[in-house]
Amino acid sequence: MAEIIGVRFRPAGKIYYFDPAGQTVEVGNHVIVETARGVEYGQVVLGKREIEETKDLPPLKPIIRLATPEDDEQVRKNSSRETEALAVCAEKVRKHGLEMKLIGCEFTFDNSKLLFYFTADGRVDFRELVKDLATVFHTRIELRQVGVRDETKLRGGIGICGRELCCHTYLSEFIPVSVKMAKEQNLSLNPTKISGNCGRLMCCLKHEEEAYEYLNSRLPNLGDMVHTPDGLTGEVTDLNVLKQKVKVIVHVNGADGDEKEIREYKAEELRFKPRKQRRESREDAAAEKALRALE
Repeated sequence: MAEIIGVRFRPAGKIYYFDPAGQTVEVGNHVIVETARGVEYGQVVLGKREIEETKDLPPLKPIIRLATPEDDEQVRKNSSRETEALAVCAEKVRKHGLEMKLIGCEFTFDNSKLLFYFTADGRVDFRELVKDLATVFHTRIELRQVGVRDETKLRGGIGICGRELCCHTYLSEFIPVSVKMAKEQNLSLNPTKISGNCGRLMCCLKHEEEAYEYLNSRLPNLGDMVHTPDGLTGEVTDLNVLKQKVKVIVHVNGADGDEKEIREYKAEELRFKPRKQRRESREDAAAEKALRALE
């Protein structure tokens, strides 16, 4: 058995695993570890646990030590320098006339590297920019182009729900999201309604997908013919997915002969054929085509 801990280097960032090397480490502690980028400062988010050693398990690097007050102060100093570094880089970008939008920057813990994040419509030749920045900061410079989702994750913000963005607060990795999820939840296919701050489909569409798939599988489709518990046959006109209720137009014998009446039943009381896959209407097909770019 191998003993591991999980370390995160930025809020809502990916979790990386390390060997605690016999040291007493608890969740919330800050540790100094060696990564591909150099020596880094991270926070323990998963406590000690044992996993079975297999051939597929890569060798884990041991943590160097628990962070000291001096290490904490070093991180604060690095953070305070990032605003100045970003301003310098922005000036150099204007000087070289590069079509790029700076998002943020960060120093590695040991100041061996300075990373700048940016977005751009295409490829950018920033070789001369790197040389200028290296002359100013006297350290290795790395410019990393990111997408619009990564930009939103780095910057943060408030979603249409009024809460902080999921990607910035707790989602460590982006999850696949599709228009089908919005359809399954009977949401408007208007791009402004189901798009996040990044302009792509909202990550939260995935949160309730499994629940809606299960609930919808217990309901008939709109327009289906169903048999009611009172011995009538009718057409489904409306569905309440969460309450699992169905409205049906049935024919009843009234004083003036055969009359139509809308009645509501629990889904479990009705008899109907197994749910078929919904057929896309022409409007749905057109809306989906317009939304493909958001996925």
